[in-house]
Amino acid sequence: MRLTQQEADPIGGITAAPIVWVGAVLAVGAAIALTWLHWSEVSWPVAAVLAIALVAAAGIAAAISASPARAPFTTDRLWLVVAFGVGAAIAEYVSTIGADTYLYDNFGPAVIGLLILSVAPYCTWASLVLAGVMASAVLSILVIGTSTYIATIAPIGAVIAVNSAPTLAMSAAAAGYAYSIVGETLRWQREANRAALQRDAELRAGIARSVQQSRVSVLGREVLPFLAGVMTADRISVADADRARELAEALRRALKAGIESTWLDDLAANVQQSRGVETVVVDPAGAAADLDGDQRSALTALISWLGDASRSTAIRVVFGRDGERRKITLTTQSGAAPPSRRELERFVVVARAVALRAESTQTRENVTVEFSYVAE
Repeated sequence: MRLTQQEADPIGGITAAPIVWVGAVLAVGAAIALTWLHWSEVSWPVAAVLAIALVAAAGIAAAISASPARAPFTTDRLWLVVAFGVGAAIAEYVSTIGADTYLYDNFGPAVIGLLILSVAPYCTWASLVLAGVMASAVLSILVIGTSTYIATIAPIGAVIAVNSAPTLAMSAAAAGYAYSIVGETLRWQREANRAALQRDAELRAGIARSVQQSRVSVLGREVLPFLAGVMTADRISVADADRARELAEALRRALKAGIESTWLDDLAANVQQSRGVETVVVDPAGAAADLDGDQRSALTALISWLGDASRSTAIRVVFGRDGERRKITLTTQSGAAPPSRRELERFVVVARAVALRAESTQTRENVTVEFSYVAE
């Protein structure tokens, strides 16, 4: 369960991006409203304005970090958001130091909790819990510093607990969401993978039979008549010897191709056979076998989607090297209804989420997607 929703379900990570913007707007709105409500307690207006600016910075950092174009969301980005939020709480404390009679109108705990909750789809449950606990620890120190001014006779421990409750509650909610959604996603993926493996086995068996039948047809159509002619001939000519070598080489290439074929060759054969779209894979080193399961799924989804006859008339996938990194260049010839840039960008974002650097270019005649990755 050390995964995020974005890692387990990249499409879900894309659809969750607007939620971060909503959380950022609510956080800034709450900071402004609560500052206005206790403006009579503000003794340092500059610090109060700085606090609101830091909340805005935290919201912008969260929203930009969660943008699909900047996937994946890393733990460092979570700590940047929390650091801005904690900084805002400290600035608010400074703005009301010596005059903060009531703590319930401070925006720090609620704003930090809201920011943590908004980035839940992009963080592990453990990092969310840790962020909430660390932020609450800082807020508790601020409460201790304010304890001599607040108008309450409650024990300091109770005051700390009440002040930290919004942050801890929303952090717990975020962690619970991250834990449950990742668990449900993984369970669904296991079921889907089980069905996909069964279908893949059936598909491979069908392709194997097809390949075997094609080899048998070559034997029946060319090799066997040639051997029959040789057996009945009075002598073997030079042309017969050359023809024998050609047929032997053709069979050798067919057998070698069958042995060295990868899952990507099978996918290409399936797309070409079922949809009539010419699909060519150039992978002399068999690098497709080095891709992990998520990377294979991302590439399979893109090829299957582009393999629609209305989107493409031909697909070519070429593997290569660029220094230490491996490269995959996918090029298509556009069909009658070529994909739009926005549609293509969705697949690019998914690829980036599974450690495939991806860039796409599009012209009227062609679509090109270039991937690069480090082989493990």
